[in-house]
Amino acid sequence: MQSENVPHPSRMSNAKLIAVIGATGGQGGGLARAILDDPEQRFRLRAITRNPDSEAARELARRGAEVVAANTDDRASLERAFSGAHGAFCVTNFWEHVSPERETAQGANMAFAARSAGVAHAIWSTLEDVRRWVPLSDERLPTLMKKYKVPHTDAKGEADAAFREAGVPTTFLLTSFYWENFLQPGRALRRDARGLSVQLPLGEQVLPGIALEDIGRSALGVFARGDALVGKTVGVAGEHTSGHAMAAALTRSLGEPVRYDAVPDAVYRRETRPFWADLEAKTGFPGGEDLASSFAFSAMFNDEFRRARDVEVTRGLNPALQSLDLWLARHRDAFRAKGISAGA
Repeated sequence: MQSENVPHPSRMSNAKLIAVIGATGGQGGGLARAILDDPEQRFRLRAITRNPDSEAARELARRGAEVVAANTDDRASLERAFSGAHGAFCVTNFWEHVSPERETAQGANMAFAARSAGVAHAIWSTLEDVRRWVPLSDERLPTLMKKYKVPHTDAKGEADAAFREAGVPTTFLLTSFYWENFLQPGRALRRDARGLSVQLPLGEQVLPGIALEDIGRSALGVFARGDALVGKTVGVAGEHTSGHAMAAALTRSLGEPVRYDAVPDAVYRRETRPFWADLEAKTGFPGGEDLASSFAFSAMFNDEFRRARDVEVTRGLNPALQSLDLWLARHRDAFRAKGISAGA
């Protein structure tokens, strides 16, 4: 008897194969689930992971995915993993190694592996190379690690060139602030003697945000459009929200007052640096400065940053797109499990 979670072979025979990097992670995991949950079963899933024996990988296999081992530092392994695939979802995990040079190299590995494998459509999950707007000589943002303004975004944006050089038919997917950041105590949502607060250096500006799950669903929508979005840059967001609006949504969901503290940029840089002190001592990566400059960039070029991430365009790709209120409602148990709130 066919498992209810595994598509019937006859439904999958004509479906194109999508190879998904990081299929057990955040963005890749969202796309993997979207492919498997797609009622039309338009694609088959090849889940690419470094650890095919993990429980997450085994669960994807149980649901009908082909699970393949590969490493983004190893181009040959990626060529094998992409072989025979129509599409490839390419993403890096910068925070795993905090090396911008390594991230750019990983992007190039994926691009040229996709070309060698004959991939017809790649999606590259990217961000802005801030140096295009704020060159190293511009003192509005500090220069970090001698050659970056925002290392974790500059490195992704720099890797865009590899996909163009490789000639791979590519859609460049610009992502947004993850709402999952609220589930990491001390990152965007903090508790002090006065209670819970959203503490971000946004001033009165508005920030595009999205759930990881919706990035994956939107990527599925991009693949479903076929050639129409090849060569295009597509930005995704579930909602554009101010700090005050974020705090109000959290108040409604968590059942206790949440205020917004518009932290000045200089204060945010100073106060966040201790959180990253150990990492900076070990690796030289200035985590607090990097994140502060990321927020500062989005505020400095707020109109352009927001235009690049259109909610209605995203909804066209992903009709199940979640507002912040809806995402919070669906994650009340996760907030309780983290000890952030007793819930309401």
